[in-house]
Amino acid sequence: MKSLISFLCLLIMLSTPFQVVADETKNGKKLIYAVLWRGCEESCKAFTDVIDNNQINAEIIHRNAEGDKSHFVDWRKEARSLNADLVLTWGTSATLGMAGTLDYKDSPDFITKIPLVFMIVADPVGSRIIESYTKTGRDNITGTRNRPPDSVFIKAIRSYLPGFQKLGMLYNSDEPNSVQKVSEILDLAREMNFDLISYDLRLDAEGHPVKDDIPIKMEQLKSDEVDFVYMGSSSFLRKNQDLFTDSALKNELPVLSPYQNTVTDSNALLSVAARYEDVGKLAGEQALIILKEGKKPGDLPVQSVSKYTYLVNMKVARKLNLYPSVEILQFAQLIE
Repeated sequence: MKSLISFLCLLIMLSTPFQVVADETKNGKKLIYAVLWRGCEESCKAFTDVIDNNQINAEIIHRNAEGDKSHFVDWRKEARSLNADLVLTWGTSATLGMAGTLDYKDSPDFITKIPLVFMIVADPVGSRIIESYTKTGRDNITGTRNRPPDSVFIKAIRSYLPGFQKLGMLYNSDEPNSVQKVSEILDLAREMNFDLISYDLRLDAEGHPVKDDIPIKMEQLKSDEVDFVYMGSSSFLRKNQDLFTDSALKNELPVLSPYQNTVTDSNALLSVAARYEDVGKLAGEQALIILKEGKKPGDLPVQSVSKYTYLVNMKVARKLNLYPSVEILQFAQLIE
């Protein structure tokens, strides 16, 4: 009899391991499951500050992909098994990995029931994560919008270099957002009357981009006589921003980057960007509305950062002998 009871208890334990873990992990707290593409940086820390400073009893579990998409299948299962109250995703790849595209909005394989807030997604509409910024088309999903329209970048280039005619881009075909961005800029080139020259980076045997191909392709852009290089949307290029901007500078090519630290910490000439701290704060406010007020994410519009910073790297400007105009100097933030 004792053996039978022990066996039955073991069966019960084995049949409900996830709930036991979930109860121990949550311990009466709201559980936020944060899926990050490259660690907890400025926006992640700002999100955490919002949660910590608003009298909500919550625990945040971080999962860092470190650029590896293979984790997402297990993390989707883990988020469900832990009975997470909210999933936070950073970046296009992480958001697609956890939520999938609109085609999978009802798929049990993806996060379709747990509220999900995304941030630092370059183009959630173009990536087919959501239907629109006003109505996501997915009951459990909302997020933040951190980029100005691409037309703003082209206008920024033209204000800096009035004779601008030809734009260069490198992209990573292993990143959906990187490929999507090139397609969008090509459409914009027709609309705003400029030429686009783009090259995809060579992939290795495992399908990953080869960073040593960056300077090679940058030389090709130089041969094509592009006027400006746009960094586009790519976690890989951002990770290798020093190689990217140094290669451009070596070829006397100015770079516009949507990432402000490519100007402040590397050798891009120009950036029009939202501060990542502001994006994280906005995502935190979205999470609070869901967790404290019980709002359905799909009823919340994607929130946009209201202020963007125009940054000019003066060290690079001097090396390129390409200085901002008096008009630009009146509103730009100059980085020495």
